[in-house]
Amino acid sequence: MEDHLPGKDDLDAGSGAGQYPEEDGSDGGKGHEGASSGEPPRVEGSLPNGAGAEGPGAAADEQSSHTPPSKEDSVTEEKEVEESKLECSEQAPKLNNSALQPVSVPYGGARPKQPNLKLQIPRLLSGQLQNELGAFSKNKNLEAQNRAGSDAHEEESASAGPDRDSSGGFDPGGGALVAPVWVPDSQAPVCMKCEVKFTFTKRRHHCRACGKVFCAACCSLKCRLAYMDRKEARVCVTCHSTLMSAQSWENMVSGCPGLRALGSPPPTVMVPVGVLKHPGNEGSLPREQRRVWFADGILPNGEAADSSGVPTSSPAPLGSPQESGRASSSNAPEAAAAPSAQGTGAPMGSPVGSSLNLIPKDGLPPILISTGVKGGTGSQLTDYAVEERPSEILMMQQLEDAASGPLVFVLNANLLALVKLVNYVNRKCWCVATKGMHAVGQAEVVVLLQCLPDEKSIPKDIFSHFVQLYQEALTGNVVSHLGHSFLTHSFLGSKEHGGFLYISPTFQSLQDLLLPNPPYLFGILVQKWETPWAKVFPLRLMLRLGAEYRFYPCPLFSVRFRKPLFGETGHTIMNLLADFRNYQYTLPMVTGLVVDMEVRKTCIKIPSNRYNEVMKAMNKSNEHVLAMGACFNERADSHLVCVQNDDGNYQTQAISIHNQPRKVTGACFFVFSGALKASSGYLAKSSIVEDGVMVQITAETMEALRQALREMKDFTIPCGKAGQEDSQEQVDIQWLEDDRNFNRGVISPIDGKSMESITSVKIFHGSEFKANGKVIRWTEVFFLQSDDQPNGLSDPADHSRLTENVARAFCVALCPHLKLLKEDGMAKLGLRVTLDSDQVGYLAGSNGHPLLPPYMKDLDSALVPVIHGGACQLSEGPVVMELVFYILENLS
Repeated sequence: MEDHLPGKDDLDAGSGAGQYPEEDGSDGGKGHEGASSGEPPRVEGSLPNGAGAEGPGAAADEQSSHTPPSKEDSVTEEKEVEESKLECSEQAPKLNNSALQPVSVPYGGARPKQPNLKLQIPRLLSGQLQNELGAFSKNKNLEAQNRAGSDAHEEESASAGPDRDSSGGFDPGGGALVAPVWVPDSQAPVCMKCEVKFTFTKRRHHCRACGKVFCAACCSLKCRLAYMDRKEARVCVTCHSTLMSAQSWENMVSGCPGLRALGSPPPTVMVPVGVLKHPGNEGSLPREQRRVWFADGILPNGEAADSSGVPTSSPAPLGSPQESGRASSSNAPEAAAAPSAQGTGAPMGSPVGSSLNLIPKDGLPPILISTGVKGGTGSQLTDYAVEERPSEILMMQQLEDAASGPLVFVLNANLLALVKLVNYVNRKCWCVATKGMHAVGQAEVVVLLQCLPDEKSIPKDIFSHFVQLYQEALTGNVVSHLGHSFLTHSFLGSKEHGGFLYISPTFQSLQDLLLPNPPYLFGILVQKWETPWAKVFPLRLMLRLGAEYRFYPCPLFSVRFRKPLFGETGHTIMNLLADFRNYQYTLPMVTGLVVDMEVRKTCIKIPSNRYNEVMKAMNKSNEHVLAMGACFNERADSHLVCVQNDDGNYQTQAISIHNQPRKVTGACFFVFSGALKASSGYLAKSSIVEDGVMVQITAETMEALRQALREMKDFTIPCGKAGQEDSQEQVDIQWLEDDRNFNRGVISPIDGKSMESITSVKIFHGSEFKANGKVIRWTEVFFLQSDDQPNGLSDPADHSRLTENVARAFCVALCPHLKLLKEDGMAKLGLRVTLDSDQVGYLAGSNGHPLLPPYMKDLDSALVPVIHGGACQLSEGPVVMELVFYILENLS
C-alpha cells in the first residue's frame, strides 16, 4: 500500500477537489509521487478545520430534560383520576379466551424498545409448562417475545431506580395483584414507550398494571386486573402482552389437569446439550478419565453411568416434573425459565441446555465432542454431545498443533464458537468465528485478535460478547456493515477497550482464515476514545485504522492495548454535521452513494433505487446546506483519510491499494453550502475538507440542485471564476443503475441457487412454533426476480399478510417433524412460493435437496389452500418469494 497525500494546493479553498497539480516528471499530473511501502504515512500540510469556507449551520440547541409541571399536567391528571374511578365502577364484559392468539409482526425491524417494567410472571408455572408440554404440544404458537421480554425485564430490574419499582405483581391467571404507584405527570414529559411529547391535545394515560405514563396509542388496551376485582382497566401494550400470556398459560393448565403429571420420554444416547450433568470434581480429572454425563444416567457410548458419582444437586431429566416450592439456590425451579443475564453459566438445579449462556465464570465453555447428525452433511447445528469444563492446557496443545482442526465451543445449544490459531500477514492471531447467528437474523461474526507474547489462555471474553450479540439479535437489534457494539466493563484485560466496529471484507486477504457461511462480518476492537466516531462516522474510523496499519482499506485483525487514533473531538467540520454530545442526529448516509475524485472532476454517484433515502436526507437538511455521507468506494483505487495529530488538529491524508497507480480517489462525504455570493465573481468553489469534499455555490444554484435531485436528473456545477473559458473543475451529480451490492455469497437452501443481489427482508418476532423441545423460526424472506418484474416486487411490504400466512402454515405443517428434521441435519429450510394468475406452486428443501415425501404430504395439506387463496387476491404480476426457516433448540 502506498500513501499518497494531497498537496496544499488541493486543500486551498479555491482549488478543485481532487485536482493534483502537475510536476516535472509526473505523468499527466495524476498526483504526487507516493511514499514507498516501507515509509510511514506522511502528512503534507494541515487543514485549518474548514477555515476559510463558509460552513454549514450550527448544531441544534439542547433542550432541557426537566419540564416543570404545567396547567396541562393538572388537567390531564384530573381526567386520569376520573377515568380510573369510572373503570372501577363499571362491570367489565366477559373476556373471550378463544380470541387470545399470538400475534406476529410480519416484517423486519425490531419492535420499539420495551419500557423499564418490572413485570413478574411466575417462573415455576412457565418453566413447568415448557418442559411438560415440550413433547406433546406440537402446534402451539407461543410468542417469542414473551421470552425476550422476560429477559429484558429481569436485566432491567437489577438496575431499577425508585421510579421503576412501581409495578404490581401478577397472579397466574394473568391479573395484577397489587395496585401500582402511578408515575407523576410532572415526571413524564414524553410517552414512556414511543417517546412522543405530550401536549394539551396529546393526553397522558396511566397504565393500571405498571403505573407508567403513555400516550393513547401505547395505552389503549384493556385487561382484567386482580386488585380491581377482575374488572377490565386500561393497560399498556407491554403489560397487556404479559398478562395475556400468563392468563393463556393458566387456561391451558386448568383445561387439562393431566398435563402436570406428564413427562417426555427419557433421552437416548445422543441427547441435546441441555441435559448434561455437572459431576462435582470431574474438571480436575485427567482427560482420559473424564466422561460426559447425561441426566438420564446414560453415557455417550450407551453404557449406564454409576449414580454414586453424581452429586445430589444434579438437574432433573428434560421433561420430568420439577419439584416446586423450594427457594434454595441449589434447586431453583425458576432457573429453567430464566437465562443468565449476567453472562455466567447455567444456575445449579436448571437443565444446562435451557440456558442462553453456558460460559462458566471460571473455565472454558463446553467443547463439542460429536454431533447427532444421522444423514446430514454436518453443516447445520444439530443435537450434540459435549465435554464440560475442558482443560485449558490440553486445549492450547491442540490449538498449537497446526495439523488439528479448530476447537468448537458450545456457547448455548444454538450457538457455537470456532477457535483456531492462524498466522495472518506475519502476525500470530486468534481466529474466533460464530456459527448459529444466522438463525436469529444476525450475520455471523469473526474476530481476528493478535496474540500477546507467550499467551497461553484462550480469550474467553470474546465468547461472552458473542452471547451478548445473540441476545440482542433475539430482540431484533442486529449489527451490520459499519455497525458497532460497545462494552461497559473491562474487556480482554483493559477498561480502555470500548467495543467492536463491524466491517465486511473487500480488498483484504482471507487466506487460511476460519470463515463462516456468508453473510459474515469482521469485528475490529476499538478503544473508548474511538467510540464516538464509531457511532457518528464509522467510515472515518475504518479508514484511519487502515492508514495506521498500512492496510487498504483497513486491517481485519485487532490489537489490544494500542494507542487510540482519536482523542478529544476538538474542531472538526463534523461538529456542524453531527451531535457528538447526545447523539440525537448525525450525518445522513445513503447506501451505495460514492464520491469519485479525478483530475479536475468530482463525481457524486447515486444509485436510482436509493432515491427515497436521498429525499429523506434532503428534506431534513438546512435550506442553505446539503450534506450526505458516502460509502466506501470499491471502484476507487485510493481514499481520503482524516488524521488527528497529537495537538488535536485534523489533517488530510490519502491511502491507496499497494502497487497500483492512483487514478480515482474516494471521499467520505460531501457538503454543498449555498452561502457563496454572486458578487464574489465565482461560479462555485470546491475544496477538500478533512476526508470529504465541500462545494460552495450560490443560493440560485442550490435551488436548482435540489430540484434536479427531486426529479432524479443529472446535474453539473462548473467551478472557478465567472467568465473564464476553461473552468478549473466541475462537480457532477449522476444517477446510476440500481445498487445490487447485497446478499453476497448467500445461496438458497432449496437448490443452491445464488441469492446475490436479490432483495430480502429480515424477520424479527415473526412466526415461531415449538414442539418436541425444538423451535422453528421464520428469519428472512427473499423476493425473487421474474421475467415480468425484472426488479422484483414494487413494494414488498404489500405482501406482508400473505407471507405471514404462508410462513405460519409451513411451521404448523412441520411441527410434528422438527426433531427428525434436525437429527437428519436439515436445520435450515427454504420454501419458494410462485403466485400467478394461471400458475401457483411451491418448492421446499434443505441442504440443496428437496424434502422427502412424508414431509411434503403434510406441507400440501397446509400450504395449498393458503397459496391458492393468495393467488386469487393477487393484484399485480407474478410473485416469486423464498422464505427461510431455522430449527433450533428451545431455550428459556
